[in-house]
Amino acid sequence: MRETVSPPQSPPAAPDTAARAGNWRVAALVAGDLVSLLVFATVGRRSHSEAAGLDAASQIARTALPFALGWFLVSPFAGAFRRDKTSTPARMLARTELAWLAAWPATLLLRWALADDHQVPPSFAAVVLIANAVFLGLWRTAFALLARRRA
Repeated sequence: MRETVSPPQSPPAAPDTAARAGNWRVAALVAGDLVSLLVFATVGRRSHSEAAGLDAASQIARTALPFALGWFLVSPFAGAFRRDKTSTPARMLARTELAWLAAWPATLLLRWALADDHQVPPSFAAVVLIANAVFLGLWRTAFALLARRRA
């Protein structure tokens, strides 16, 4: 009887190492998403000739709040932070756009509830949909490209 000898295999990554890598990835995505939504709020405020510089940071944050809340409440359920759904740039972009489409109604509802004027005109809703799809899509696709190079 002939015995086959398999080459030595490297041990699997320690659970702590894998968990730290996953935690870092999620934290980076959350931070980048937040920056993306703050950029959206800044651009929107500037386009309406509202204060949008560093001296208006609290106003920018207040403008971004309903969009951030809606995104972070809904996007995890749409798989926006799951490595298996966002492992390549194409998958990241597709999952991001799907998650944003799912979060978009929640962000508009929160904007309506938190805004002083309680208005969400259809043109505003369309701008929110398209602009955040672009901002989040660009950021997250760039993240996936960099993450792929790092691996």
